[in-house]
Amino acid sequence: MDLVAGVLSGDPRSIARAISMVEDGAEGLEELSKGLFPHTGHAWTIGLTGSPGVGKSTLAGQLVHEARRRDQTVAVLAIDPTSPFTGGALLGDRVRMQAHATDPAVFIRSMATRGHLGGMALAAPEAVRILDAAGRDRILVETVGVGQAEVDVAAATDTTLVVVAPGWGDQVQVAKAGILEIADVFVVNKSDREGVEAAMRDLRQMIHMGAETPWTPPIVKTSSTEADGIGELWDAIEEHRTYLETSGELDKTRRARLLREVETLTAERLRAGARELLASDVALANDLAERRVDPYRAAAILAERVPSER
Repeated sequence: MDLVAGVLSGDPRSIARAISMVEDGAEGLEELSKGLFPHTGHAWTIGLTGSPGVGKSTLAGQLVHEARRRDQTVAVLAIDPTSPFTGGALLGDRVRMQAHATDPAVFIRSMATRGHLGGMALAAPEAVRILDAAGRDRILVETVGVGQAEVDVAAATDTTLVVVAPGWGDQVQVAKAGILEIADVFVVNKSDREGVEAAMRDLRQMIHMGAETPWTPPIVKTSSTEADGIGELWDAIEEHRTYLETSGELDKTRRARLLREVETLTAERLRAGARELLASDVALANDLAERRVDPYRAAAILAERVPSER
């Protein structure tokens, strides 16, 4: 089966193989992207981010259940930026989602960026497009941590959920990671625990102190282990979708994301070309090391040569 045709037909093996190509930065990825790109832009993408231990994985499982209850097809992409072998919570996700294992309308995949040019910043959107082209109505993108790379990936979705838990710790560190600025919906998970009202109060205060925007992120209480508040969370996601579609922001934000992606891809290719030239041009490297050429001039020389030699 042709891989593009297999993905477009929703064949699980073809989807898995295509995502593996993205992970590895395999040969043929450009042809795959060319074949699938015209068939994308239909799925609604939802990012889940937050500190480890706040229950993102269990929450993702409940959102999958809610999607199926509403007769929607869904995919979960759990991204590990480090290694495909460290598994951890990602492997646990699959265990927790066994209830959906035999459901052909659910696709679950943990993904590591092993050899992809540009790492997570480019691999994640490509993997999401594969799932989009495969006809999934909703795509959940879960990130492991709250570093800048994880925050960027979660933010590159239509609706970003920032998940916290009662006693969520050092608010300054969370804010420093940029996690508060990207939230379209705040989720206070594990709401059956003590301290949930304090967590919600802190979030309201932070939202109030932030810059005024047309969309004010709602705060939703959930208990993913008890499935409490999941319907309300889904409704909040749909309200954000309605806002984006009716305000015209959806087209603008999706366009801006694509342009940033192309900019990053171009920069990565130029960087790879410059690296190759520096490795082969011993004279330039020596001139730089001996202080005969300064870094700015060396960069200008490479910039002139990279486009013609790649």
